[in-house]
Amino acid sequence: MSFFSLLTIALALSLDAFGVAVCIGLNNQVRRNNKYLFALSFGFFQFFFSLIGAYAGFLFNTYIASVPEVIGGIVIAIVGCLMIKEGYENKGECPLIKPSMYIVLGMSVSIDAMVVGFTALDNIKSAAAVFTDTLFIGIVTLIISLGAFLLARYLRRVNAIGKYADYLGGIILIIFGLKMIFL
Repeated sequence: MSFFSLLTIALALSLDAFGVAVCIGLNNQVRRNNKYLFALSFGFFQFFFSLIGAYAGFLFNTYIASVPEVIGGIVIAIVGCLMIKEGYENKGECPLIKPSMYIVLGMSVSIDAMVVGFTALDNIKSAAAVFTDTLFIGIVTLIISLGAFLLARYLRRVNAIGKYADYLGGIILIIFGLKMIFL
């Protein structure tokens, strides 16, 4: 997979975490340490779920049946549509902020990474390449989340930013899915 494709996937996947991080950052009661823990959670689960998805996709393609890129593109496009639907249903509401939510929110913004890992990262031949690609996805999510928390300090009055991040991420995944199908 090319660096540009991997970066595009990482940015699209991190936009869920970006939207949640902006929403959390807009809350005046959330402390700096909580923001760091949320960003670490988002980055770790993006890495972990995309790694699990990539290995599950490799095992599925090796031992059960090969999934052609057309099917992978369709699945990624469907994930993009689901992200847009989630953004529509979210209506800009901020998730409940509790210390126990680090794991729950980290996992919830990373479910799509497992699907993308299953379909887009399964054809990588070496384990080291899979690990570095998924680690890259996690690091990009960590950086995007930290940036969202910094940005939220300046955007406390604009609540629409977090609401539209799901739409943008969904559109990017749909475009990438269509690229996999037709190119």
